[in-house]
Parts: sequence; C-alpha cells; structure tokens
Amino acid sequence: MFTGLVQGMGKIISRSGGKLIIMPDVPLADMVYGESIAVNGCCLTLENHSGRELTFHTLEESLRRTNLGRLPVGSAVNLERALRLGDRLGGHIVQGHVDTAARVLECKKTADGDFKLAVALDPEFANLVVVKGGIAVDGVSLTVVEAERDFFSVRLIPVTLQETALRERTPGEYVNLEFDVVGRYILRMMEQRDDSAGKSSGITMETLLEAGFL
Repeated sequence: MFTGLVQGMGKIISRSGGKLIIMPDVPLADMVYGESIAVNGCCLTLENHSGRELTFHTLEESLRRTNLGRLPVGSAVNLERALRLGDRLGGHIVQGHVDTAARVLECKKTADGDFKLAVALDPEFANLVVVKGGIAVDGVSLTVVEAERDFFSVRLIPVTLQETALRERTPGEYVNLEFDVVGRYILRMMEQRDDSAGKSSGITMETLLEAGFL
C-alpha cells in the first residue's frame, strides 16, 4: 500500500532477462530484501540492493501493462516505499496495481500560470475518472481537473515538477495510471446491482460525487 507521495527519483540502469535495475538519485536507507517499492506507481519486490543499485524481477504482464517496458534506459522514474502503519496518508490510497499506460497529450504551462498535464483516456476507464477525484499518474497522487470520455487533465504544482519524473514526460510518451480503488469498488457494486435487478439503479459516479461520497 502506498500514498502517491513520491519519496525520490531514480534512473533505469538496465532491463533484461526479467530484471529491472534502478539507481536511486539518493541512497535509500535500511533496505530490506523482499520489501515492496513503487516504481512509477508499479509495486515491485526488491530482490537485491547492492551498493546503490536496486534490482527487481519484472513479470511480462508488468512490462506490458506499464511504461516500465517502454521507457528507454536512462529514463527517470518515481520511487515510493510502502506505507507503514501509523504514517500520515497525505495523498490517497494507492495499491501499486497499475491499470493501464496512457499517452501524454499535453504537458505545458497554461495562460493562468498553472502547469497542465493532459492524458489520453480509453473510454472503458472513463467512469473511473471524476473531477476532483484522485488518480495516480506514474505513482504521483494527483487531483483530476478535467474528465472527458477520451482524456483527463491534472495540474502540477512546482514541488511536483521539481521532485518527480513527471517533469520529463512529453507529448507522445506514456504514463502509468492507477484509478482510485474506492471508485473501482463502487462501480463494480453498481454493475452487479444493475445486473441483478435487470435495470439501472439511476445511481452514477456523478450522483455519488454530488452527494459527497467521492
């Protein structure tokens, strides 16, 4: 379990034979064999930490579903260690289970001075993205500003641009997305309720948002 508050960055040193090697920009203290670390939001198990290099085994599913199989060697990635019981939950609940990798559409400063990141969205995931809802982009906890059927956008504050790998993403590149786990369960329950009743309940993500449940 993670929060989406990135604790540091690293670089991809190599990726071959099912092994992904990352070198953190700053050494991580008290590393433990087998611990979970989110790399660009993807929960991976630490297999080795010799010197400053971190070695993870990556399943083909992980490489296919995330941008860890697309980013070239030398690319920056976000790192977050697992949440400890009693830690502050400053972002939102992030499982490290990436749902999909999606293409960046825009990454630029807007006329009002904000920095906008717009990402393409497969319509099958549209019901999981709501305005003011949480979403993890490359493992970074962010708040949705725009939510359409085929794209969504967020705003990046200066700290996020300075301290995470999102500053390196450009249009055409892919970022990892994890949708809010609470929203996923609500959508699933709504679908099952509709199936059992044989008709729509009339409850939508929008009505739940308006009622204050999201």
